[in-house]
Amino acid sequence: MVRRGQIRIFDIVNFLLLAFVAFASLFPFIHMASVALSSPEYVVRNVVGLWPRGFQWDAVSAALGDKRLWIGYRNTLLYLVLGSCISMTLTIMGAYALSRKSLIFGKAVMMIIVFTIMFNGGMIPFYLVMKSYGLMDTIWAMVLPSAINTYNLIIMRTFFQGLPVEIEESGRIDGLSDFGLLPSIIIPLSKPVLMTVGLFYAVEIWNSFSAALLLLRDPNLFPLQLMIRNLVVVGQSGDVLETAAASGKTVVLESLKYALILLGSLPIIMVYPFIQKHFEQGALIGSVKG
Repeated sequence: MVRRGQIRIFDIVNFLLLAFVAFASLFPFIHMASVALSSPEYVVRNVVGLWPRGFQWDAVSAALGDKRLWIGYRNTLLYLVLGSCISMTLTIMGAYALSRKSLIFGKAVMMIIVFTIMFNGGMIPFYLVMKSYGLMDTIWAMVLPSAINTYNLIIMRTFFQGLPVEIEESGRIDGLSDFGLLPSIIIPLSKPVLMTVGLFYAVEIWNSFSAALLLLRDPNLFPLQLMIRNLVVVGQSGDVLETAAASGKTVVLESLKYALILLGSLPIIMVYPFIQKHFEQGALIGSVKG
């Protein structure tokens, strides 16, 4: 009876703690949505909490009416598709090679790769290298420098190492080489980790900001996050407010800022529920095995 009581208390405390963490994580997003969908008079008085007051779409409509937001969406989707394809291809190939015990100097190469997690050249050397390669103001500046994430490489390598050796041996009996094993057997069995790493890369590219700020000067190449930063922080949202006022919409700056941030975060959040199962399974396998 005592043990049951202790377990029950633990469950209650655990539930309350997780509920608090979940609420703390969701509150900023819910509050932004409430402010973006509230009437200006309530926003100015700072009385909006977890639910919109005087519900209206003017701020969201004004944000969606700015062509710079759509340019940011277009560029980010381009970087997302191109970058994810390149990153996944290189990560799969690198992780598979490093997971083979027969790879010459495999451990030494892995140590060098892990070393880059703790130490790097810094921002100025990075900028000079990108400039010397001619990547400034190009699409490739947003794709190639972050083509392989070391953490993602380690996760995928660990997963590949955990696959049964018998599967590989059966493939070799059928006459498959490493180039045949990877697409025919290894990749089909690696759906959870592929979903996980793919989501990591997608979120990283979607939220990419510092590289664009450092390497891009052409506004037509700016990703979504940099566009939103310019509108929210730098103060380029004045013309959006003027356009909204000219069309008879009443929008305050605070609502517009939150609407822009909301529109920048919503797409990637909407994708997560569809791959949550694979994400959790792949992340757990990659962190426990090995």
